[in-house]
Amino acid sequence: MADHWELMDVYKALLAIAGGIVLGLEREMKDKVAGLKTITIICLGAALFSIISFKTGKELGVDNTAIAAYIVSGVGFIGAGAIFKDGFTISGLTTAGIIWLAAAVGMAIGFGEFFLAGTFIAGSLIVVFIAPVFNNLFKAKNISKQLVIVLQDSDISVASAFVEALHRKGIFAERKKVLYKEGRLEISYDLSLKKELLEWLEDILIKQEKLISFSIS
Repeated sequence: MADHWELMDVYKALLAIAGGIVLGLEREMKDKVAGLKTITIICLGAALFSIISFKTGKELGVDNTAIAAYIVSGVGFIGAGAIFKDGFTISGLTTAGIIWLAAAVGMAIGFGEFFLAGTFIAGSLIVVFIAPVFNNLFKAKNISKQLVIVLQDSDISVASAFVEALHRKGIFAERKKVLYKEGRLEISYDLSLKKELLEWLEDILIKQEKLISFSIS
């Protein structure tokens, strides 16, 4: 493969940078784990891999999708690093999706499919900015929370009675972890409840005299 500059490659690099900035700016504005810089580099890197794959395949007469195929699996590891799970709560899925899309856009640019890349960039922005409107219109009936209570080990029965009270109120509570330290028990629960019951839950926890402390997240 001859090593020389081609004006079209420069255009592809500039378009990949522009595409990455457009996709990454929204994540940057929301202060996500992968922002403008990360997503732009991913888009630019995917474009470069695709250009190399296309050129080597064309000049050597081999399958020019071989390198590009590994971009899909490789970027999956990067996207997985942006996903975090804490109890019922999973964050970073949208960021991982944007990372995946940025790689796809970079590949499209690298293979010269500029209009295709632009169409999917526009489509992704429509989804990202319109989705919150639909979320507000069609809100989930239940919300997920993680509850941690701390009490004396001699008051373990209080926790059982408290969970029974939650179940009678229609709140799902699953015990996830119990930590014993210096005569105290720290018990973690995953909760699923209606949003309007959250204030009731906070109120009943405050009134529990035998609780040393509690937290809801």
